[in-house]
Amino acid sequence: MPIYHKLGNVPKKRHTQFRKPDGNLYYEQLFGTIGFDGMSSLLYHINRPTMVHEIGESIDVTPKIAVNKNMMARKLLGYDVEPKDDFIESRVPLLVNNDIIIGVQAPRKSLTDYFYKNADADEMLFIHKGTGTLRTLVGNIEFEYGDYLIIPRGMIYQIEFNSEDNRILYAESFHPIYTPKRYRNWFGQMLEHSPYCERDYKLPTELETHDETGSFLMKIKKQQALHHLTYTSHPFDVVGWDGYNFPYGFSIHNFEPITGRVHQPPPVHQTFETSAFVICSFCPRLYDYHPQSIPAPYNHSNIDSDELLYYVDGDFMSRNNIGPGYMTLHPGGIPHGPHPGAYERSIGQKETEELAVMIDTFKPLQITEAALKIDDGKYYKSWLESAAH
Repeated sequence: MPIYHKLGNVPKKRHTQFRKPDGNLYYEQLFGTIGFDGMSSLLYHINRPTMVHEIGESIDVTPKIAVNKNMMARKLLGYDVEPKDDFIESRVPLLVNNDIIIGVQAPRKSLTDYFYKNADADEMLFIHKGTGTLRTLVGNIEFEYGDYLIIPRGMIYQIEFNSEDNRILYAESFHPIYTPKRYRNWFGQMLEHSPYCERDYKLPTELETHDETGSFLMKIKKQQALHHLTYTSHPFDVVGWDGYNFPYGFSIHNFEPITGRVHQPPPVHQTFETSAFVICSFCPRLYDYHPQSIPAPYNHSNIDSDELLYYVDGDFMSRNNIGPGYMTLHPGGIPHGPHPGAYERSIGQKETEELAVMIDTFKPLQITEAALKIDDGKYYKSWLESAAH
């Protein structure tokens, strides 16, 4: 997300002396990606961010694959995933490939007794249920129902919830997550026809600065293992920072749908992109206004991508028997479209209140053992005329 942000105190010139009140230097850290070519921020720490006291266990968290080559449309009942206390342990990976891990989680407790860092992947957390605060070393972001939280790889964070009833759709991306380039000018500013703009971002605020030494456990995910490292200083000891690489939030309720006289294709709903997949937001909107329009989508061939839809709220007009927390997978290689009855049912309708998140991957997704446990097993038959009765 190419937008400049700054919190706390920083020196007038980068890479120059910046001293504490006692005369000692603050410790500068470049927090960037893609070598020195991607977006970055400069952080100034009270203590060295490198002081590892102990390296503990490494736990294998590789998703267990049940179906390697899938050609079956599936409906996963996301709310059937059991809640767990621990934030990271509550994650249930459902669909994976070499570019992304997609899953759901229902954490009951806040992540406050250790710190977490994903060293391999940018993270997208979509808050379906719950409110709270994402706490990071570069500031805090309050979140609520409908928020996307985009957390760049390497960001140290904790997360606090205001209740135990929380539901999250998450994605771990091994490619940086950006705003769609067709909605940005060559400087990176969002264009006038973009469905959202910089005013809609939830940027980090309330920079926490802890000058504490002791024993601080950090769990770092790298190469499908969760490594336990103990540091001797509090990770949130940044007195100031500036730059372009930081977490941010965006509410799906602030996405402004693009509509037309006839049905618009899914790319108009695009919200984020990577080189390997896109994320789209289906939001309440007016339907097509051509006098002969058919608001329901036409059948289309999924040749180049697997399509995952996560249903949030409302009545999804092209599907039958769908509820909140359901996920449907339409694999590449076969066409899909509206369910029986949906085509005719949509004619004459003026608007929809549907709310859903779509992730289209450019490579096939594998099905995990956990996904099979919440698969209804019969969704692929739902386009038969008999299924509508």
